[in-house]
Amino acid sequence: METLLITGANRGIGLELSRAFAAADWRVHACCRRPDAATELQRLAERQPAVQIHPLDVTDPAQIDRLSRQLADASIDILLNNAGISGPRAELGQIGVEERDAWLQVFATNSIAPWMVAQAFVDQVARSGRKTIATISSLMGSIGDNQQGGRVIYRSSKTAVNQVMKCLSLALTERQITVVMLHPGWVRTDMGGPEAPLPPADSAGGLQRLLTGLTPEHTGRFFDYTGRELPW
Repeated sequence: METLLITGANRGIGLELSRAFAAADWRVHACCRRPDAATELQRLAERQPAVQIHPLDVTDPAQIDRLSRQLADASIDILLNNAGISGPRAELGQIGVEERDAWLQVFATNSIAPWMVAQAFVDQVARSGRKTIATISSLMGSIGDNQQGGRVIYRSSKTAVNQVMKCLSLALTERQITVVMLHPGWVRTDMGGPEAPLPPADSAGGLQRLLTGLTPEHTGRFFDYTGRELPW
């Protein structure tokens, strides 16, 4: 049985991906900050015994290390950094002390945590068959695509994580681990909002097909959920 470890699995795209992989007979280590409040994820685990829920705040190094030690003997085919936050929408002239602190929190979650999680589980990934590390980024992190500006806090965190994962892909070349960044589309979730055109299940289905079709030649690249390569 192949294994997925996913962060931010309690709602939205993370929940749909957990459902999709469980339905495909994968073992799913579904991580979220508050499992006690993750009602839908708990229901999934009740129906699918291969889904195991783990408490994990990705900004807490001690929690990351603890889970890595708990899963020390596991093989993780796909490690998917999905947890993320949007932060305030404050723009030029609006960013004060409170927004600065929030900006640091967005970077801690969106940009730094994926590196820390990948670093903690790299041995488990390296012993698997697929050897894949993926991070949910966003087209809003693309410098080449940015023609509108705005959302500077969120955009900059996703631009940063793309660079972080590119560096990781180069660092893990000798271990033959494939590292990619993924844009899930504009998805109808709590973060994406009700106006978003893409249902979470459609995004998750596309991401699942992409993730299970990756090869080492894809490492270090940035794709959307349809498999289209995106500009940096």
